[in-house]
Amino acid sequence: MPTFPAQIFKRQVHTLQINLGRRCNLTCSHCHVEASPQRTEQLTPEVCGQILEVLEKFPQIQTVDLTGGAPEMHYGFASIVERSRALGKEVIVRSNLTIYFVPGYEYLPQYCADLGLRIVASLPCYLSENVDKMRGQGVFNQSIAALQRLNQLGYGLQPHLILDLVYNPALPQTAEFSLPPAQSSLSQAYRDFLNRHFQIQFNHLFTIANLPIGRTLHHLERLNLNQAYLDFLAANYNSATLEHLMCRDLLSIDYLGNIYDCDFHQITGTPASDRQGHPLTLADLLNQNSLEAIATIATQPYCYGCTAGNGSSCGGALL
Repeated sequence: MPTFPAQIFKRQVHTLQINLGRRCNLTCSHCHVEASPQRTEQLTPEVCGQILEVLEKFPQIQTVDLTGGAPEMHYGFASIVERSRALGKEVIVRSNLTIYFVPGYEYLPQYCADLGLRIVASLPCYLSENVDKMRGQGVFNQSIAALQRLNQLGYGLQPHLILDLVYNPALPQTAEFSLPPAQSSLSQAYRDFLNRHFQIQFNHLFTIANLPIGRTLHHLERLNLNQAYLDFLAANYNSATLEHLMCRDLLSIDYLGNIYDCDFHQITGTPASDRQGHPLTLADLLNQNSLEAIATIATQPYCYGCTAGNGSSCGGALL
């Protein structure tokens, strides 16, 4: 198995990415979190209180990035959103869009618009058959309806209402692997198709590679492709991406208050450690009165997924 070749050093933290829990109304085939309606893990009141304390205590935090599962379904979502916005921080909600049609969550588009939340929405293709194959029957049509509703509220049109879309490649069925297409050209293809057929507008398209963890890993293992996929990613390693990796200025927090360098490490249980090698928690950072306890970022073979080709992050291509 290829080992990651570079040592990566942490910079000053300005983003908190918080996984509020594993529950989701969908069960997507590529989900690295393995979220589903049956999952029950979610943020505890104690950890929610610690997050709010961190937000108050460290003005260096510029962005609060909420993920899951479906982050909107979990305890603490509104408290964290509203406190973050009151403190002037950007809030990103990583939405599957279909949550807007689940009873009890119909308020979300207006709520997000009222608070000026940035929505990063999963739409792994602009063709219905590809989306439904990855995410479930009928998901494409609901996603289109959700995007049209967001446009009606000003998302993708008004400067303060940012709507971004996320592309994921289809899971490989053979050893003929490929990296995500060039982000700029694919973005134009999305823009042309969605505007022509549905009058949908958005701000940015992010291309994100499938990392071999979670359900993607299970899929690769079933086809005996995991080692070949890792080797493919390693063969496409691009050291120019290292400067732009999201893990360098981000802390990933799970619903138990544990700290990781990224969401992918969170799912594999690879903790962020202090200079003495001790795994970190939110309580540790509060006790130390510093977010800068991490010197060196942990790496795993799947880190090649972020550094192959033009790179991949939660904010899309790196180059």
